[in-house]
Amino acid sequence: MAYPVTYPDRGVARQVLAESPELMLVSVRFEEGAEGALHSHPHVQASYCASGRFRFRLGGAEHELRAGDSLMIPSGVEHGCLCLEAGELIDSFTPRRDDFL
Repeated sequence: MAYPVTYPDRGVARQVLAESPELMLVSVRFEEGAEGALHSHPHVQASYCASGRFRFRLGGAEHELRAGDSLMIPSGVEHGCLCLEAGELIDSFTPRRDDFL
């Protein structure tokens, strides 16, 4: 099944790649300077940097991700990112983010 590309924020394109009630895989492409606004959710999230460079804020700490790096985001922890170089994150969520469908 092909899922539509959505544009949740300026310079951000998101597409669900696969999903089941227990797990969801999502591609999120960012233009340089685009932001993933600070937010939290009950899902556990893993983010893999497929390309580009990102500065993540996770709780009170900052982490820089480059291609090949990954980051775990626990349930309920506030997080967001700034895209330093255009690129793509591959995010997984457990359970599925029904709000993305």
